[in-house]
Amino acid sequence: MLILVTGGAASGKSAIAESLCLSHTPRFYLACMQPFGAEGEARIARHRAMRSGKGFTTVERYTDLASLVLPARGVVLLEDLGNLAANEMFSTAPVSDPFDAVMRGIDALLLQCERLVVVTDEIFSDGVAYELLTEAYQEALGRINRAVAARADAVIEAVANLPILLKGELPV
Repeated sequence: MLILVTGGAASGKSAIAESLCLSHTPRFYLACMQPFGAEGEARIARHRAMRSGKGFTTVERYTDLASLVLPARGVVLLEDLGNLAANEMFSTAPVSDPFDAVMRGIDALLLQCERLVVVTDEIFSDGVAYELLTEAYQEALGRINRAVAARADAVIEAVANLPILLKGELPV
């Protein structure tokens, strides 16, 4: 089962995604955010504290999800597509379009787990014009979000920590 959880910054999407994993074991948290600077470290620490005591095994993977082998079949929370796409675009071995690499990773994870819960950001509604490279990133993430949503069994938008069902049924 593939579930996509989307929402804006601080919308509650991570908490909602975690709750969708708690009835399954083993639980893997696939962390895609690279720890850059004090702000990034603080965000990572906040997420670790949120899932503390919930039985997640954290797997840090910033690029190339397609070659990741999980230690067991279970539930995977992938956090998040925005970081993963950026890492693929701007890493030491960058690709100009992260779409194929990210989708191959999603395919590989689906073969290894019973439930894949994917978190993504809604970064498209601020109306600001950005530099070309940032716009290329936004366009790529938009295509990735649409492709994952099309394949997903359920799509949930987090609004003020409330799950708003956009597609499918709310999974238990």
